[in-house]
Amino acid sequence: MNLHAVCAIYRFEMARAGRTLMQSIISPVISTSLYFVVFGAAIGSRIPETHGISYGAFLVPGLIMLSLLTQSIANASFGIYFPKFTGTIYELLSAPVSYLELVVSYVGAAATKSVILGLIILATAGLFVPLQVAHPLWMLLFLVLTSVTFSLFGFIIGIWADGFEKLQIIPLLIITPLTFLGGSFYSIDILPPFWQTAALFNPVVYLISGFRWSFYGIADVSVGISLVMTIGFLALFTAIVAWIFKTGYRIKA
Repeated sequence: MNLHAVCAIYRFEMARAGRTLMQSIISPVISTSLYFVVFGAAIGSRIPETHGISYGAFLVPGLIMLSLLTQSIANASFGIYFPKFTGTIYELLSAPVSYLELVVSYVGAAATKSVILGLIILATAGLFVPLQVAHPLWMLLFLVLTSVTFSLFGFIIGIWADGFEKLQIIPLLIITPLTFLGGSFYSIDILPPFWQTAALFNPVVYLISGFRWSFYGIADVSVGISLVMTIGFLALFTAIVAWIFKTGYRIKA
């Protein structure tokens, strides 16, 4: 592997995050903090505990996952779309850099930014609600796996999109609604039986459930199933990226 090329692209993408600090870090942290203020403090004080946990603390894993999914997709999709938009993608494709090295560079940088953001939000949440992390290693595992998985998904969107507006369609119309309906603000156990079953078809439920288990030891579905589903999504998106580079879909045309 051409580590020099990987490091060069990785450093460039990370430097871009520094230049857009307000958009990539500060804005998501402020938005999430508002959720803690409104739902955790104002409304949460009037809501009974969930599984013995205060509502404000219960929100933390779901809100971190909400930011993690959206920012992973946004970082990776813009990172690969911009070279397409400016035409510099062809310089990368003609350089002695393999497809694997391109994916590792762009996806690695996007996932790194998302992990950093998730940890900052976690630290910020401690200012608003009492926190505990029962399984810190599992928490980091789910954090990294989710960041890498949805950075791959964002990479796919960036290849597929042929305009800036298309970069926002899937995150806004699909990912955000699925996250809100995936147990970010509630446990699916409180839903009627039919809707509990329907919620299990929402893939985000497994991500949030496994991540929340790492904090409090409670989950809507088995942590083993959550881990298998997360790895399954990772394998699926990896296979799609491999197919894209094999066929040259929207790259070589």
